[in-house]
Amino acid sequence: MKIAFAGKGGSGKTTLSALFTRYLAAAGATVAAVDADINQNLGAALGLAPEDLARIPPLGSHLTEIKEILRGSNPRIASAASMVKTTPPGRGSRLLDMGPDNPVHRRFGRPAAGATLMVTGPFSEDDLGVSCYHSKVGAAEMYLNHLVDGPGEYAVVDMTAGADSFASGLFTRFDVTFLVAEPTLRGVGVYRQYAEYARDHDVEIRVIGNKVQDESDVEFLREHVGSALAACFAYSPFVRAMEKGRHPDLSELEEENVKTLAWMRDSVDATPKDWARFTRQSAQFHARNARAWANAATGADLEAQIDPEFVMGPEALEAQRA
Repeated sequence: MKIAFAGKGGSGKTTLSALFTRYLAAAGATVAAVDADINQNLGAALGLAPEDLARIPPLGSHLTEIKEILRGSNPRIASAASMVKTTPPGRGSRLLDMGPDNPVHRRFGRPAAGATLMVTGPFSEDDLGVSCYHSKVGAAEMYLNHLVDGPGEYAVVDMTAGADSFASGLFTRFDVTFLVAEPTLRGVGVYRQYAEYARDHDVEIRVIGNKVQDESDVEFLREHVGSALAACFAYSPFVRAMEKGRHPDLSELEEENVKTLAWMRDSVDATPKDWARFTRQSAQFHARNARAWANAATGADLEAQIDPEFVMGPEALEAQRA
C-alpha cells in the first residue's frame, strides 16, 4: 500500500511517519520511506546520524537519471527531456517492485530502522529565488507512478506541510492519506483544506488525532472533522523523546499507542487496491499538466505519452518480467 502522512507544520506528521515506518518494519513488512517534506526531518526521526543523511543522494537532484531509469523502452517517451513529473508509465516503461533489485532503491535508498529511506532533498543555494519545491517532489511522484507494491509491502511518504501537495497530482498517488491533526483550530484547518481539494478526486483521507490529552480533545476533533476521525495518539513521553532527537526502543511505546499503530495498519490493509483508478488518475493529471504548461515548455504534445491500452499493476509488472 502507498500511504501519505500530511498535516500542518508541527502537527507531528514526521514523527508519526517515522513511528509507523518503524512499526511496519519491526513486524517484518517491506517498507520504503520517502521524505518529501521541505524540512527533510524524516531520516533524523528514523535515527540516522547527520553524516549518514548527508551521504544519501537526493531524488530531486537526479531527475534526469531517474527519468532515464523509468522511461525504459517506452516508445511514447522520446527522451528524458520530454518526461515530466506526471508522465505516466506505459508499455515499455521500467516498472518498480519492492524487491532488492529495484534500481531506484539501490541508487537512492539507504537502510533506516529496517526500511529503505529515500529523500527528495532540501533547497540548495541554486534553487533559492528561481525554483519551487514541487520540482523536487516531482521525483517522488514519478517514483510512485511506477511502483507496483504488493501484499505486505508499504511505501510511506512524509508530505510537505499544509496543502502544498495539491500543486501536483501527487496527492492522488496514495491508497490512504493519514492527516495528522492536533486538537486545535489550526490543526483541523488543514483537514478542511485537504477535504475540499480532494473531494472530487476519490482520495481516502483519515484523520489521526495527535497530542491528545483527554476526552475533551477527542470531542473537539470529532466536532470539527466528524467521521473522518479514525484514531488518536495519546500524549506520549515516547513520542516526545523522539521529537527531542532520542530514539527509544519500540518496546517502550505506550500500549494504547501501539494499539493505534496496529489499527492503522489493519485499516490500511483493509483498503481495496484499485489499480484502474490509479492509472486513470495518473492519465487525467498528466493531460491537465500537458495542456496547462508542459506542452508549451517542451514543445511537444505530451498527452501522446498516455498509453490508452496500459493498466498499471501486478499484471503489467509480470509482463515486464516475461
